[in-house]
Amino acid sequence: MAAQYNAPLPDGLEIAGYRIVKKIATGGFSIVYLAYDTLGVVVAVKEYLPAALAERHPGELAPRVAPRHLQVYQRGLKCFFDEGRALARIEHPNVVRVLNFFRAHETVYMVMAFEAGQRLQDLIDDRRAAGARLAEDRLRMIFYQLLQGLREVHANQLLHLDLKPANIWLRTDGTPLLLDFGAARQALGRDAADAGAPMYPPGYAAPEMAAKGGKPGPWSDVYGVGAAMYACMTGAPPAPEGRAAAIEGYSAALVELVHACLAPEPLDRPGSLFALQKALQPPAPPAPAASVANPVAAPAPGRWRGLLTLLTRRRNDPDRQP
Repeated sequence: MAAQYNAPLPDGLEIAGYRIVKKIATGGFSIVYLAYDTLGVVVAVKEYLPAALAERHPGELAPRVAPRHLQVYQRGLKCFFDEGRALARIEHPNVVRVLNFFRAHETVYMVMAFEAGQRLQDLIDDRRAAGARLAEDRLRMIFYQLLQGLREVHANQLLHLDLKPANIWLRTDGTPLLLDFGAARQALGRDAADAGAPMYPPGYAAPEMAAKGGKPGPWSDVYGVGAAMYACMTGAPPAPEGRAAAIEGYSAALVELVHACLAPEPLDRPGSLFALQKALQPPAPPAPAASVANPVAAPAPGRWRGLLTLLTRRRNDPDRQP
């Protein structure tokens, strides 16, 4: 089955207590909808629908899965459901909040809190169109905060495995939010790739995720962070076949850090998310001057005469305000 984009659920459809408003995102692995719950709260509903394994035509609700793809489809469905259940246990300001997950129409849906903002990819595109790039201090702050959330994900025995600017949401106040985890996608393995499923966009996936017998781990997310930062700095992902090209306009320390994250061998990358976060920490503001008992210094002896002359002139100035 050739890769394709499936028909979304119709606007206005009621499903498990949620009313679909409209489709807001489509990918090779899922469809995301804007919806309202029974209390009128706006949420995002993500539908598991790998385009290369299942197809759905307009007017249909359940996807059609060819018998030869059914086993792979069901394995990914289970992983998607398990991932949603695991994410629902995480409450962190830099990780998307999963509110609910349910089965319907022979697939699985994940309900997430909806927040106003934009994708980091949209910000990159806007800056690139204006002939500008993301400032280093802002880039450092975005990824420093993002790593706070990613560390919480890893602490809950989860991996993201799909880090890219399109999966990083920026709230209206600029704080980042991790979206669209790819662990279920990775669980489909080579079977889905052989079936034509678009696993990961070129450039963002660590080499071990594409290699036969490769073992993804926390080190793979380190690579993903480096690839996402590289895209912020250059406007495009790094070349998938090798080391990233030169990066201009940023500090040598930041460029060196990004290249280290993109090392082909996991052992050559930063050893932990904590080490990476520490290296990204924005410089602290200068400390205030130390207070002293008498902060007003007395004029030097030779300056008393000049000071008295100035005070006398001001006292005798007819235009001086009382």
